[in-house]
Amino acid sequence: MHTPGARKMITLEVRRREFLSPSFASVTLGGPDVRDLVPAGNDQAVRLFFPRAGQTGLRMPTLSSEAWMAQVLLMPKSVRPWVRNLTIRRVRPADDEVDIEFAVHGDSPMSDWVRRAGPGSPAGIFDIGTVYHRPAHTAAQLLVGDETALPAILSILDGTPPGLPTEVFLEVPSRDDVRDVGAHWCSRDDPGLRPGELVLDALRRAELPAGRFYTWVAGESQLATSVRRHLVNDRGVPKQDISFVGYWRLGRSAPG
Repeated sequence: MHTPGARKMITLEVRRREFLSPSFASVTLGGPDVRDLVPAGNDQAVRLFFPRAGQTGLRMPTLSSEAWMAQVLLMPKSVRPWVRNLTIRRVRPADDEVDIEFAVHGDSPMSDWVRRAGPGSPAGIFDIGTVYHRPAHTAAQLLVGDETALPAILSILDGTPPGLPTEVFLEVPSRDDVRDVGAHWCSRDDPGLRPGELVLDALRRAELPAGRFYTWVAGESQLATSVRRHLVNDRGVPKQDISFVGYWRLGRSAPG
């Protein structure tokens, strides 16, 4: 993770919410403090702070350093916000707006908040940084992820030079979540399948870019590590040409 040199806690509010497909929603956050966010493009990630159900407002930490976590954990639960890691989809400084896309599933705190969020709902963000950093010596790129990585992959594609060969492998919960984007799509319509199984199998059977290429993979923890292991052990890809991050772990919830 490449962290920004300077950052601060940013308090915003919901301006719009739109459901994009059965498993995805976009929330637009706005406010003058967006100007304090330095757009980094690609997979720029933020901590998202949002109220728990029943809270009347949002209490943000005041420390713009890693000490914020201890500050949050010391808050009583009656005022403590939920905190989750999300990737920015796009930033529009001229409009004081930032878009964040969510993979909505089940009754998780984040999904419940997305469903009840409306104009004026408070939220806050804190810049984490980026993982995507393609080396200059690579002549192509490979992007792999499950539904939680879709917003980041779409953002990376937005910033990809037109002439750069790119292969994309994406797994989503259902065929109704497939976007009009050139990719090898896998729809996990069988709820019994482990997230990441289909896209990993598709990658193992695929013909990958010739020459030296850069790989960015994210999603469920086992998917990220399995893709890296396959590329290094079975395809001979140098470890330094792979960026991988586990956004979540099956069967474990994020700490509150």
